[in-house]
Amino acid sequence: MKFLDQAKIYVKSGDGGPGCISFRREKFIEYGGPDGGNGGRGGDVIVEAADNLNTLIDFRYQQHFKAGNGHHGEGRLRSGAQGNDVVLKVPVGTQIYDEFEETVLADMQEVGQRIVLLKGGDGGFGNDYFKTSTNRSPRKNTPGWKGEEHTIILRLKLIADSGLIGLPNAGKSTFLAACTAAKPKIADYPFTTLSPGLGVVRLGNPQDGVEFVLADIPGLIEGAHEGHGLGDRFLGHVERTKILLHLIDATADDVVASYKTIRKELKAYGNGLVAKPEIIALNKCDALSPDEIKDKMAKLKKAAKKTPIYQISAATQQGVKDVLWELFKVIKSARE
Repeated sequence: MKFLDQAKIYVKSGDGGPGCISFRREKFIEYGGPDGGNGGRGGDVIVEAADNLNTLIDFRYQQHFKAGNGHHGEGRLRSGAQGNDVVLKVPVGTQIYDEFEETVLADMQEVGQRIVLLKGGDGGFGNDYFKTSTNRSPRKNTPGWKGEEHTIILRLKLIADSGLIGLPNAGKSTFLAACTAAKPKIADYPFTTLSPGLGVVRLGNPQDGVEFVLADIPGLIEGAHEGHGLGDRFLGHVERTKILLHLIDATADDVVASYKTIRKELKAYGNGLVAKPEIIALNKCDALSPDEIKDKMAKLKKAAKKTPIYQISAATQQGVKDVLWELFKVIKSARE
């Protein structure tokens, strides 16, 4: 299934039905009087967060959603039926923006959460509504009120406890595959990962219940906030995380430049990412000699200051468990 994290759709709630003009006509009843019923209410547009969805791909093939109109009133004081609601099912973590992407209309963060995005129009009044002591046979009704219509933006932000960030080919997909059951694409060329991936990390014994969700996003390059490479649109998927794991390729010529490039892009993106707790992991250490590792670790510690730094190899799983336990400590503290 193709991953889609943003969609633009048009939604419209139902119009209210018109009221009815009717008079009671029965044998032996001399003064029947007005008996026109009111119109039915239009259907609502409802958004529901579903547990079994993890992409917005359904909205690629259908972009227009309209609720049913209310039915007209009828004689004998019968009100019209209400129009059918339309329910949009979205993944947990979906945010709903206005057409200009300036205002957040809703944030779906819990399974089963439902909101009425647009209310249907009220039904019109039948002529029975207008009868008074001085106007015994009104011939007046009102049409139903119009429903609301909007173009909205759906944007999915994955719900994860920790996020993997780094330059292309830093080994993020290999790390995700090493510590979870996820099976991301792994290759020796940049931008192997084209869409975010999720995996559940389980530590210790199964009965301990020590687990958290790890999100892997496509690699960033310098100028990502300006649209270079794949851009920074996928950074939204780590906005909700409690801690970031910054992977750095140990085989790179300048590991400090790699570190600063990503920090610069986080700062340019904003939304509090640069202030999130972070752990640095110098990956692919199995390809270096002890002296080379020592030299690069010293340079990173000087550049990153107080940020914890680990030396690991996702391919051989050297040091991976230590990093995962350190991540869990921060996540557990944040949960509490």
